[in-house]
Amino acid sequence: MTTGQHVVLLVGGVGGAKLAYGLAELLPPNQLSIVVNTADDFELHGLHISPDVDTVMYTLAGVANPQTGWGIAGDTFVAREALARLGQPDWFLLGDQDLATHITRTDMLREGHTLTEVTAHLCAQFGARHPLLPMTDHPVATIVETPEGDLSFQEYFVRRRWQPQALGVRYQGAAEAEPGVAVAEALDKATLIVFGPSNPILSIEPLLAVPGLRARVAASPAPRVAVSPIIGGRAVKGPAAKIMAEQNIEVSPVGVAAHYGDLLTGMVIDKKDRALSNPLEQMGLRVAVRQTLMTTSEDKISLARELLTWIESVAV
Repeated sequence: MTTGQHVVLLVGGVGGAKLAYGLAELLPPNQLSIVVNTADDFELHGLHISPDVDTVMYTLAGVANPQTGWGIAGDTFVAREALARLGQPDWFLLGDQDLATHITRTDMLREGHTLTEVTAHLCAQFGARHPLLPMTDHPVATIVETPEGDLSFQEYFVRRRWQPQALGVRYQGAAEAEPGVAVAEALDKATLIVFGPSNPILSIEPLLAVPGLRARVAASPAPRVAVSPIIGGRAVKGPAAKIMAEQNIEVSPVGVAAHYGDLLTGMVIDKKDRALSNPLEQMGLRVAVRQTLMTTSEDKISLARELLTWIESVAV
């Protein structure tokens, strides 16, 4: 990309982290801002845990567990085992090195630092150079409405392994939140906005629920492109397909595009979904067909490169 251009990536979870890695390998820090969902943040053992922020941070720093995509490679779980012996909950996997991250974050927040400031400090310590921006410094919580009652996101996603039916999803506190200052500035100067291959309902929608963010994206003159998290009618990982179906959203790139509506001007879909190019184009979108499954570092960089090359070659 040329000087003066600026990519804003909207992400949450492992899929979004993979694309963040690819873009970060190609773009200097002053040309990429990564806006991360924080509605899955929660407190455990008195610690403030930011799972999506940490997943992206560890991935950018090159220390993420390659088997899971989250957590730190080679981490141990001695503290978790000791906590379990003392009767503490052990359903959320907290590694010993990971605990150091959460302790540092919690201490800094109690000292009065914002989540944005804390995240910048942690990224610097881990060597993640690109701006990683929490969507807001205010508390927002994803609540999944199920036949058993309301479940907090981590209860639904981790403890219950996303098995309860999702009757609805709401983002508690979003209406009272404000976008991070750096997030608003990044969107205002964006020359490309990318919706990462993240769960549309659980990762991207909470971000868009923060007052002002959806409007900023919609009003941006920049190309606004989604990379589909659905390949061949299935999610690469996690509950995206299940929860989309439960919300009566077609489990396909077409369903993803319809969900985002006029926020998008283009879409990147996998080669397996080539036949959906025409329906997407009939929705007014420019479409790129690429390999979107990212299993290696080379895959992540290749998809990021092809995305940027495509954007430069067509009017999206």
